[in-house]
Amino acid sequence: QVQLVESGGGLVQAGGSLRLSCAASGRTFSNYAMGWFRQAPGKEREFVAAIRWTGGRTLYADSVKGRFTISRDSAKNTVYLQMNSLKPEDTAVYYCAADRSISLATRPNEYDFWAQGTQVTVSS
Repeated sequence: QVQLVESGGGLVQAGGSLRLSCAASGRTFSNYAMGWFRQAPGKEREFVAAIRWTGGRTLYADSVKGRFTISRDSAKNTVYLQMNSLKPEDTAVYYCAADRSISLATRPNEYDFWAQGTQVTVSS
């Protein structure tokens, strides 16, 4: 059974940084893609970034390009989201997800497994 456990959310001032972690377990993820999504109150869940576990190809939403970096550590089965130059509009619950295909999908319904979510709050 696939399990995704997130950590690293919190409160930060605008311009600051946070790193989210997503530890994956339960199977071999070499043929998976991993994604990060976020959902602000009253809004739909939106794509943030994705990475292929094998090869490391990445994809970013325009709103975070140049500020956020997705990466993975295969030895630790962990995916990271480094968030720099944070803005108040980045405030949301952030979710890690796993996709059994490697297509770098951007829609939530294309992902098969989800973590519990972690709150990120950016104050102005």
